[in-house]
Amino acid sequence: MIDTLVLRAGTAGDAAAIARVIAASFEQYRGRLVPESGAFRETAENIAAELERGAGALVAERNGELLGCVLVEEKEGDLYFGRLSVVPTARGRGLAKRLIDAVEAEARRRGLAGVRLGVRIVLTDNQRLFLALGYRETSREAHPGFEHPTSINMRKPLG
Repeated sequence: MIDTLVLRAGTAGDAAAIARVIAASFEQYRGRLVPESGAFRETAENIAAELERGAGALVAERNGELLGCVLVEEKEGDLYFGRLSVVPTARGRGLAKRLIDAVEAEARRRGLAGVRLGVRIVLTDNQRLFLALGYRETSREAHPGFEHPTSINMRKPLG
């Protein structure tokens, strides 16, 4: 059997596996984020509904097992990505970067001007990754009920 990583578009049929990957990937943030991440409320049903209404997903799988995913949606002329997820057993092999590269390739394919994301202020390692990949802060915002910023919006123009 060939051990090959495949990056592909996710489908509504992948929704349960995508929900499991997101849950496993975000578990490390439980209790670290205030407010708690919305990732903990993701379900197969709401992911399938988002995909059916036109949002997208990119998944990374090896031998039929989903190891990573990212959700995407067009916003303000750019491709926004969220829920970037890599299961703990697959980390440290550049999979997050490959998923981001795939998001950027999809944005170019769609003729969009850039790629956007949001990252929590407390997640400095994630911020460093995005900065290293050419993303720059565009603004900060507070989650509902907070008077101070809790997240950073970032963007990378595509040339």
